Amino acid sequence: MRGDPVTAPSLTLVRRIKAPPEKVFAAFTQPQHILHWWGPDAGPTLHAECDLRVGGRFRVVFETLDGTRYENQGEYLEIEPAARLVMRWCWSATPHLRSRVTVVLRAIDIGTELVLVHDQFVDEATRDQHRWGWNGTLEKLERWLMVGSDSLP
Repeated sequence: MRGDPVTAPSLTLVRRIKAPPEKVFAAFTQPQHILHWWGPDAGPTLHAECDLRVGGRFRVVFETLDGTRYENQGEYLEIEPAARLVMRWCWSATPHLRSRVTVVLRAIDIGTELVLVHDQFVDEATRDQHRWGWNGTLEKLERWLMVGSDSLP
């Protein structure tokens, strides 16, 4: 069960990334790139799949350093290459608890301003867990884009 989308808890994170929006978008939407950076800590990303079209599905499996395995999945709701990505989001362990992730990319002088909004959480505790997870994940994305993203467009 989800909370009321108007009053449900949400989080917004903003990052300034030293890479153009095209590279950041590719990192979010191409499985071979997701494998390098997804997850909140230095644990491995084990599997990624993306059917990048409105109505298409995505699925990512990763482990945290304590050995816990997680699988998140969802559906693409809106796609504007190098600008905006909106996804329905859930964990395979709790598919009935759906939320929404919106990623907005804007070109700036140093590269990209990334605004991630994750909303429609069932409660504040779930939002707070996702804040921790997204912060770690976005830090990994920034590091990978700085050092290991030569294969991106």
